[in-house]
Amino acid sequence: MIIVHHLNNSRSQRVLWLLEELGLDYQIKFYERDPSTMLAPASLMEVHPLGKSPVITDGELTIAESGAIVDYLVTHYGNGRFMPVRESHDYLRYNYWLHYAEGSAMSPLLMKLVFDRIERSPMPFFVKPIARGIAQKVKASFISPQISRHLDYLETEISKTGWFVGNEFSAADIQMSFPLEAAASRGGLNDSRPNLMAWLAKIHARKAYSLALEKGGKYDLLS
Repeated sequence: MIIVHHLNNSRSQRVLWLLEELGLDYQIKFYERDPSTMLAPASLMEVHPLGKSPVITDGELTIAESGAIVDYLVTHYGNGRFMPVRESHDYLRYNYWLHYAEGSAMSPLLMKLVFDRIERSPMPFFVKPIARGIAQKVKASFISPQISRHLDYLETEISKTGWFVGNEFSAADIQMSFPLEAAASRGGLNDSRPNLMAWLAKIHARKAYSLALEKGGKYDLLS
């Protein structure tokens, strides 16, 4: 039995979604973030030494990292669904998006999250203007332009067929959902990039997506 070690408001939501798309039986073990630090609980380190989510266990196997989990599930349980054939050009594109989602797209969004928190964090009054000034400078000069560059690139890419690989939905779209939902929540993605917004609307309308939300619980990236 596949067990998803599911952290609230995290990347593991898309693992639940993929499992629903595949129609697999699975169990969820829930973990809650610390409300003050927003970090995962120490109990996740009993599953994987880094204490991160998503992590799945499948029999004796423990698999971490979103891209690796997506690849494992589709390869072992997909029966040819949700991925191109390995010898095709589309497979290279598919594999690219599995890596790009976390390797490139999430980096500036995570930096923005960190520097936003620096701006909002309580600190001595004489330090606050300096810290906030530095945070605002870094965001304006580096982080925001990087996010904008990635969103422009993705807007162009998704405009070609409406999906990230070929002419139909694939696991690459599942992998790309988290950075683009994060961008819509806190990274400036809006109706100025209509192709990406249309893609978000399509994935949110999928029955498996809704089922995964029902089972996974609150997912604040959608708010």
